[in-house]
Amino acid sequence: MKTQALRWGLLSTARINRALLTPLRRSRRNCLVAVASRSQEKAEAYARQYHIPRACGSYEALLADAEIDVIYNPLPNHLHAEWTIRALKAGKHVLCEKPLALSEQEVTAIMVAAREHQRVVAEAFMYRSHAQTQKVREIVASGLLGEIRMVRGAFSFRLERQEDYRLHPEQGGGSLWDVGCYPLSYTRAVLGAEPQEVFGQQITGANGIDATFVAQLHFPGPCFAQFYSSFSLPYFVFMEFVGTEGRLYIPNPFNPGRREHVYLTRNGRRHTITIHGTAPYQSEVEDMAEAILLGKPPAVSLEDSLANVRAIRALFESAQTGQPVKLAPWRAT
Repeated sequence: MKTQALRWGLLSTARINRALLTPLRRSRRNCLVAVASRSQEKAEAYARQYHIPRACGSYEALLADAEIDVIYNPLPNHLHAEWTIRALKAGKHVLCEKPLALSEQEVTAIMVAAREHQRVVAEAFMYRSHAQTQKVREIVASGLLGEIRMVRGAFSFRLERQEDYRLHPEQGGGSLWDVGCYPLSYTRAVLGAEPQEVFGQQITGANGIDATFVAQLHFPGPCFAQFYSSFSLPYFVFMEFVGTEGRLYIPNPFNPGRREHVYLTRNGRRHTITIHGTAPYQSEVEDMAEAILLGKPPAVSLEDSLANVRAIRALFESAQTGQPVKLAPWRAT
């Protein structure tokens, strides 16, 4: 890279952008310089509101800006692959909101474009670069819990805005794509393994999306994982890893902050483990900087994203057929 500070552009004025504004401004290796919208007027109003130097009246104009190094893609799910690939072809690195894409074929196309244009792409699972996640992985790998036999998790909240794209199947809506992808990704990351068989059931909402999804997965070991996601249940998140010697409970797994607690139970005694980390999303933008400027692997690799999409598609297939779905042994592309 020719610049020490990476120059970021926001691809749209989505609400989730606000999570990155402060982290980008606090970073020494990243800076926010532009925002794009589908109209110049809307882009300029957003830029004034959030003190962003430049406003682009189209997504194409942002990608054509030679002074932008990194694109943040928070578009609706069905547009993630298309605009990530277009950004790569324009020579930009990309941090794309989850899910990275809606099919294995789309993820593979992103992988091909990233290799061809020698650019970094990462899926925005913010928790993956946080100190709490690293500590959880360390505890599980250490053997303190014994052999892991059960993993449980949840991510639910009430989504009542009928105009929200997440309620529309043609835009990649549904609770599994939006929030169920978190406990799935978390389980895979901490276990360091891929499911061998999955079984899914769903409660369908008015528009045909999965308003609630319940998943069971069989991992090597044997180890079983169960989680649910929902747009119709009250807000609730957690992860729990249960082994032959103890269990670890994580009350805030997916959006950890500066100071978190996880709870380790062994021999009938519960121990509180305090973890000091960064502010939310700060570790994510720093992880991108290290991948781009220093050549370090990002916290979420494209192979990892491909495996997560593969498991999600298998869960949907199971829910549609009412039968378990076996997954072939995983081979990274």
